[in-house]
Amino acid sequence: MDPTQNRNPVYDIVILGASGFTGKYVVREALKFLQTPSSPLKSLALAGRNPTRLTQSLDWASRPNPPPSSVDILTADTSDPDSLRRLCTQTKLILNCVGPFRIHGDPVVAACADSGCDYLDISGEPEFMERMEAKYHERAEETGSLIVSACGFDSIPAELCLLFNSKQWEPPSVPNQIEAYLALESTKKIAGNFGTYESAVLGVANAEKLKELRRSRPRKPRPSIHGPPAKGPTLENQKKIGLWALKLPSADAVVVRRTLTTLTEKPHGLPGLNESPDQILKREAFWSAIKPAHFGVKITSKSLFGIFRYVTLGVSLGLLSKFSFGRWLLLKFPSVFSLGWFQKKGPSEEEVESATFKMWFIGRGYSEESLVSEGKTKPDMEIITRISGPEIGYITTPIALVQCGLIVLGQRESLVKGGVYTPGIVFGSTDIQQRLEDNGISFEVISKNKIQD
Repeated sequence: MDPTQNRNPVYDIVILGASGFTGKYVVREALKFLQTPSSPLKSLALAGRNPTRLTQSLDWASRPNPPPSSVDILTADTSDPDSLRRLCTQTKLILNCVGPFRIHGDPVVAACADSGCDYLDISGEPEFMERMEAKYHERAEETGSLIVSACGFDSIPAELCLLFNSKQWEPPSVPNQIEAYLALESTKKIAGNFGTYESAVLGVANAEKLKELRRSRPRKPRPSIHGPPAKGPTLENQKKIGLWALKLPSADAVVVRRTLTTLTEKPHGLPGLNESPDQILKREAFWSAIKPAHFGVKITSKSLFGIFRYVTLGVSLGLLSKFSFGRWLLLKFPSVFSLGWFQKKGPSEEEVESATFKMWFIGRGYSEESLVSEGKTKPDMEIITRISGPEIGYITTPIALVQCGLIVLGQRESLVKGGVYTPGIVFGSTDIQQRLEDNGISFEVISKNKIQD
């Protein structure tokens, strides 16, 4: 029997893993849009292994109001496929907050792809994301299940500000390279999410598996980028923003490259399920203005000591993640090996409220596209844009995930029927940027200049 025939959704959204550190903040964000006049979110349920903890999460997220009686509590476990299949028959969309996704994500994606239920998550794990595409893309296309990972801080800000920077290169100018510089700031000391740290440990440990996966897959066409990639320094003092910067292996860079690859295959973006002629024109106009560029990410600090802490963390992960005892040490004593940046206990609400991020996108390219064909490979133009917003893991991530969810609910006919995709290619031509700006995340053009020799 076709599993898609059994779907009779009772809920618009189910938040899976709603009692976790990040999950409860996602619940809090979703409640802001539940049954409000202009919102497509009319019904919501929370799912997880422990109903008591889910109820506590709902109580916390509802404060200072009493919890809404309309929000149901459902039991589901990522190790129980039957419970996940039941969940998929009950909802239009699952927001998955259960990480690490390499361990817990596959069964949820499998159930959604098989049933036709839509799926968004907050993963920043490249191997998981690419494996889901390899395993489930064709089935999801058949059933009409839209599956999009990296809908949190990984990688919505990077994807959207890359597109925002690219759109500033008005013809005949073209970008060659866009580098993102991430600055994390807070007035109180704040520890990072242990789940993020655990994902990083497992990601480094399984780096070889990602290489094997990529070798096993058909080669996709590469984006056509004007001019060769510039070999920038691993460590630099970036005077334009007054910060030291260190090149970072980044999920954002992987996700952006996948978006640009899909755009190479589909230059007008992804056709929607049932678009109007105006929507088709809008989508095609948006994507025709996007010019691909070489992309990378750097983490920044005001001091070299801050950079030293990043290097120490990277070396610890690189050396110890390869061995089971090393991984045990890293996960047992996160605060020691991250020099206090990560700990098992989540941050307090006050610490979360004190934190912000800024991400500069420094684009370099050519004022005239013809310069490249004339053999001039040194960029002569620079455009700097910036995205900034609140704390990345518990505020920006829920904002991004919930807004993507509301677009899926409210604009489903204009989105692609189904398949496994990156957030940029699915949401780039929608009103996602305006939605983020309405919710405290800003996009700015900082400068446009000719580069002087």
